[in-house]
Amino acid sequence: MAATASPGAGGMDAKPRTSPKSVKFLFGGLAGMGATVFVQPLDLVKNRMQLSGEGAKTREYKTSFHALTSILRAEGLRGIYTGLSAGLLRQATYTTTRLGIYTVLFERLTGADGTPPGFLLKALIGMTAGATGAFVGTPAEVALIRMTADGRLPPDQRRGYKNVFDALIRIVREEGVPTLWRVSEGAGDLGGVGVRSWAFLTPPPHPPPQGCIPTMARAVVVNAAQLASYSQSKQFLLDSGYFSDNILCHFCASMISGLVTTAASMPVDIAKTRIQNMRTIDGKPEYKNGLDVLVKVIRYEGFFSLWKGFTPYYARLGPHTVLTFIFLEQMNKAYKRLFLSG
Repeated sequence: MAATASPGAGGMDAKPRTSPKSVKFLFGGLAGMGATVFVQPLDLVKNRMQLSGEGAKTREYKTSFHALTSILRAEGLRGIYTGLSAGLLRQATYTTTRLGIYTVLFERLTGADGTPPGFLLKALIGMTAGATGAFVGTPAEVALIRMTADGRLPPDQRRGYKNVFDALIRIVREEGVPTLWRVSEGAGDLGGVGVRSWAFLTPPPHPPPQGCIPTMARAVVVNAAQLASYSQSKQFLLDSGYFSDNILCHFCASMISGLVTTAASMPVDIAKTRIQNMRTIDGKPEYKNGLDVLVKVIRYEGFFSLWKGFTPYYARLGPHTVLTFIFLEQMNKAYKRLFLSG
C-alpha cells in the first residue's frame, strides 16, 4: 500500500540510498494536497448529500448529479471549490502524519534480513497511523465540513468563513479551542454567538459529543478496508496474467479498493459529518454521539440513507488514491534524479 515504505531485499549495506524521512513526509503531504485539488468538488457534493434531509427535512438533492447541478446553479463554478483551503490543510496534517507514522513503524518492524511485516501487522500499522493522523487533522476536517455545508443554509444562518484560517480563528474565538475536536462542544451559532453548554467546571447535563472519535473511527475503518482490499485486488490482477505491476494495475486495484472501502466506511463517515456540522438547539446538541446519529438517520431517513453520497464518495476515493501515488512517485523520482544520482 505504501510504496514509500517498501524495504529493499538486501542487507543493510545493499540498501539503495533513499530520501530522508522528513522528505518522505513532505512528499506525502504534497501528493495528497495535489490530489485534493482535483477531487474537491466531489468531496463538496458528498458532504452536501450526507447533510441533505437532516432533521427529517425533505431531501434537498435527489441524486449526486442533482446536487452538483444545483450547487453550480446557485453558487457558480467557484462554489464547487468551497472549502478547498480546508481540504488542503487537512491533507497537509492528516496525510503527512499518517504517511510519516506508517513509514517509521514499517521500517522499525521490518526484519534484519529485509523481511517486511506480515499482512495483519501491516493492517494494524495502517490503522494506528490512520487514527493518529485523523486526530491531528480533525480541526481542518471540522472547518472543511462547515465550509462545504455553508451554501445549503439560509443566508442569515451562514457562517461565512473566508478561508480555513478564518474558520479556525472564529471557531476558537466564538466556541473555544475544544470545539476543533468537538471534545466539549455544545456550542452553536445562535444569532452569531457561540453558546457553551459547559459553565466553568459544572458538568453538562449530557455527555459532550466526541467529534474526533468518529473521525478516528472512520480512519481505522478506511485503513483496514483499504489495506486489505487493495492488497487482494492488486494480487488478483497480477495473478490474472493480464496486468503487470504498473500504473494501470494500481489504478484498477485502487478503484476496486475504493468500492469496498466506501461501502464499509460511509456509515461512520456520515456520523462524523453530522456531528461536525451540528448546531446547539435550546442549549442541547442535536446528537449525543455517533451512534445517536446512526439511529436518527435510520429512523427518520431510512436505512439506505447511511450511504447517501455513495457515488461522489466512491468517485473521490479511487482517483484520490491513484493521483496521490502518481504524484508521490513523480516527486520521489525527481528527488532521486536531482539529489541521489551519481
